[in-house]
Amino acid sequence: MSIPTRTTPVVQNRQHEQHEQLAPPTRRYDYERDGQQIYRRSFATIRAEAHLDHLPESAQVVAVRMVHASGDVDLTQQIAVHPLLVSTARAALESGAAIFTDAGMLASGVTRARLPRDNDVVCTLRDGRVPHLATEWGTTRSAAAVSLWDNRLDGAVVAIGNAPTALFHLLERIADGGPRPAAIVGIPVGFIGSTESKVALTENPFDIPWLVVHGRRGGSALAASALNALAREDEL
Repeated sequence: MSIPTRTTPVVQNRQHEQHEQLAPPTRRYDYERDGQQIYRRSFATIRAEAHLDHLPESAQVVAVRMVHASGDVDLTQQIAVHPLLVSTARAALESGAAIFTDAGMLASGVTRARLPRDNDVVCTLRDGRVPHLATEWGTTRSAAAVSLWDNRLDGAVVAIGNAPTALFHLLERIADGGPRPAAIVGIPVGFIGSTESKVALTENPFDIPWLVVHGRRGGSALAASALNALAREDEL
């Protein structure tokens, strides 16, 4: 006798029975419950309170998403965007380019439904070769993992939200003649190297468009929110 799997009618019936037993709690608070309306009101609040005028018009929707992820309207004062970042990144994604990230949490934060070509979202941090390379080269695993992007990096979109060493390493590989991504979202977070790595990105001589949050702020949530905004022009 076969063991029921997740797709068998037996399990489906059990799930249906469990669903029938579920009930919402008694409403005791007056709060918005419509997900789309929450987004609309949140974005409207951000546009009313945040300073966006210094950013290219095409990048303002990206900044709004990032503020939404952080809950901090003052974040826009640290956001800087290359004038060609949005158009270049969107064109790359619409052509099917892959997205490379420095952390699994960042990759998980990408809303796949927004991707125009079901683009691959790649993080090589857990690749078995990474620990050896990091030890041999005397660097972090996050930086070493960047070297495993080479075969698909040309024309891709890169988002770095955690490790400044990964951003420095990427720029060094490009300077050595390595493949060039179409665009780089460089928002590594931290107290050591974060600020400096972002400056290095904005001063890159390779004509690669970029987005940064100057200073120590950054992280997977911010980088993922930027990618989600770049993936599709529609705000919602």
